[in-house]
Amino acid sequence: MEEIVVIKCGGSTMDQLPDSFFQAIASLQQDGKKLVIVHGGGPAINAMLDRVQITPQFVDGQRVTCEDTLGVVEMVLCGSINKALVRRLTQAGAKAWGVSGIDGQTIVAEKTGKPLGWVGEIRQVNAAIPHEILTQGYLPVIAPLSVSADGGNTYNVNADVAAGAVAAALGAKKLVMVTDVPGILDGSKALVQETNAQEIAAMIADEVITGGMIPKVQAALDALGQGVEQVVICKGTAEDLLAVCAGKEAGTTVRTRGGE
Repeated sequence: MEEIVVIKCGGSTMDQLPDSFFQAIASLQQDGKKLVIVHGGGPAINAMLDRVQITPQFVDGQRVTCEDTLGVVEMVLCGSINKALVRRLTQAGAKAWGVSGIDGQTIVAEKTGKPLGWVGEIRQVNAAIPHEILTQGYLPVIAPLSVSADGGNTYNVNADVAAGAVAAALGAKKLVMVTDVPGILDGSKALVQETNAQEIAAMIADEVITGGMIPKVQAALDALGQGVEQVVICKGTAEDLLAVCAGKEAGTTVRTRGGE
């Protein structure tokens, strides 16, 4: 079975990702790597909410999504962000195909019981459409919106959580979480090169890991628990991406437990 690598591009990195990052993706694709991108869009969503005078709210690093916010999230993620990524990949020489988790019920979710509004908890990822896009020689670029089993409701899904679930459903060997920091930083702001579930729990308890990094590391551990072999949290550089895909060290590698 061909090795699949899922790359999660954080919304905060979108404007910062250099052309060389997309050129590296094109190069990997041309070398036969099967790549899938799942993206966020937080800052662009916040900017649009500001324009329509809706104040963003967050609980434990996750966006609270009221009905009006959901409309903005869908417009920004499935529209401007998704197509901007496809354009940049195409310009770099990659073959990219933009979709969302709503299309073909790729990501099926139920409304969360947490006080987050129209946010979904993923129940199933249908891998057929991403697999078909890969079979056609394209790179799927997936916006993390989800749909109810009956198709009647759309839910926002944390992009890190969506990336982990997609990676597991596709049988991906690696999940690369691209963010605006070099990886997990310890209490003295030094890079943690490798960590595991026990150490992560301690870092959350000690408030070394906070805010948006919490759902990121939890999604990493969930992906590992569902069979993904390696999760790397790293900065959005061509060097880091190429290193991870070549099996070399970059950013923070997350494993289920020490020594694995």
